[in-house]
Amino acid sequence: MTTAETDLPESATTPAYRDGNVLRWLTAYTASLVGDSVYFVALAWSAQKAAGPTEVGLVLAAGALPRAILMLGGGVLADRVDPRRVILGRDALRCVLILSVAAAVALTAPALWLLVAVALVFGVVDALFVPAIGALPPRITGPDQLARVTGMRSLSMRLSQIAGPPIGGLAMGLGGEAATFAVAGLLFAVSLPLLLTTRLRPLGARAGLGARAEKQPEPGTAREDLLDGLRYIRRHRLIGPLVAAGAVCELGLIGTLNVGMVLLNAERGWGPSGYGFIVSGFGAGAAASAALLTVAGWLPRAGLMLSGTLLVCCAGAATVALVPTLSIAVVLAVVIGLSAGLFGSLNNTLVQTAADPAYLGRVTSVVMLTMVGLAPLSYPLVGAAIGAWGAAPVFVGCGAFAVLGVAVTLSSGAVRRAQLPRPGATAQERGPQGGTRDSPQAPMCRKGTQAIGSSRC
Repeated sequence: MTTAETDLPESATTPAYRDGNVLRWLTAYTASLVGDSVYFVALAWSAQKAAGPTEVGLVLAAGALPRAILMLGGGVLADRVDPRRVILGRDALRCVLILSVAAAVALTAPALWLLVAVALVFGVVDALFVPAIGALPPRITGPDQLARVTGMRSLSMRLSQIAGPPIGGLAMGLGGEAATFAVAGLLFAVSLPLLLTTRLRPLGARAGLGARAEKQPEPGTAREDLLDGLRYIRRHRLIGPLVAAGAVCELGLIGTLNVGMVLLNAERGWGPSGYGFIVSGFGAGAAASAALLTVAGWLPRAGLMLSGTLLVCCAGAATVALVPTLSIAVVLAVVIGLSAGLFGSLNNTLVQTAADPAYLGRVTSVVMLTMVGLAPLSYPLVGAAIGAWGAAPVFVGCGAFAVLGVAVTLSSGAVRRAQLPRPGATAQERGPQGGTRDSPQAPMCRKGTQAIGSSRC
C-alpha cells in the first residue's frame, strides 16, 4: 500500500463534487486534458510549417497506431500496478518530453522526424494511460458516487475541448511553437502534485466486498492476464452485453457523425458555419447530460434508460440527414448529444460498478479499443458510401445498424434489470456488485481464488 492509499469509507459521506479527494483528481485530469489540446495545436501548426498538408495528416495520425496496438497491454499494466502511479508516470514523462521538444524547437526549426517521433511516443504513453484513468474512479470514491464522477469527468472533457484550443492559439500567436509546447508541458506538470496527494482505496474495499475481500490471484504472464480479462468480459452477464453494445454504437454512429456530418453539410450547402452550429449543438447536449448526472448522481432504471437513450440516439442519427433545414438539424444534434452522453455515461458507470476491481484496467482497455481501433475503420467506408449513394441513405443505414446495440441490451436480462447504486445506500442494499438488491447483477462463482462474474464458470 502506498502512502496515498488509505481506507476510504465504503460509501462517500458527501457528494463527489464536494469531496476534496475527487476534486484533486478531477483538477489534475482537467489540467492534463487541456495540456493535450494545447499539445495538438502545437503539433499541428509545427507540422504545417515544417511540411505540407499530407505530412500534417501523417504527424497527427502517427500516434493512433501504437495507441490501438498497445491499448490492451495498457489494461494489463493498469490491473497489475497502482493506476495512480501509471498516470503519474505518464504525465511526468509527457512533461519532460514536451519541455524538451519546446527547447529543441526554440533552438531550431521543427523537423518533421522530430514531430513524428513525439507523436509516436505520445501514442505509446496514451495506450498505457487510458486504461489506468478508467480504473481510477472506483478507487477514489464510493460506488454510490460513480455516476456523479462520470458526469464530472465528462464536463471536464467538454471544458478542455472549449479552453484548450484557444489557449494553444494564444500561446502560438504570442510565442510561437516553442511557447505552445512549453505551455502544454507546464499543464502536465500541474497535474503531478495533485495526483500525488490523491488517496486510493485498497482493491478489496468495493461495494459488497469490504475489507475481508479474498486475496487476488497471483498474476500470470501478460498474455495470460490479457486472455483472462477477455474471458471475464465475455462471460460476465452484464459487462459483456454493455461492451458489445458500445462497440456496435461506435461502428454505426461515430463515423456517420464525424465524417458524414461534414459531407452532409457540403451536400446541403449549409457550409462551415452550419457544420459549426451542428457540432456545437451536439456538444451542448452532451454537456447537459454530464451536468444532469453530476447534479442528480442517480437515475432510475439505468439499464432500460441506457437502452432508450441509445435508441433515441440511433433515431436522431438516422433522421438528421432527412430534415429540410439547418435549424431542425441543430435541434436534432442537441437531442443526439444529450442521448449519446447519457448512454455513454450510464454504460461506463454500470461497467465500473459491476466489474471486479482486479479487472477494471483490462475492461477499460477493451472499451477504449472499440473507440480508437474500431470506430476509425468506419471513416473511409462512410465517406465512400456517401460519395456513391448520398448522405441520406447512409445516415439511415448506419442508424439502423446501430439499433443492433439496442437489441443487444434489451436481450440481456442483466442489463434490463441493472440499477445505479443510490447515493447513501449501504453495502447490503447495493448488493454484491454495486446494483441495488432489486437489480441482481451477474452471480459470482469461484475458480480457485479467482472470482468470475458469469453464469458459465
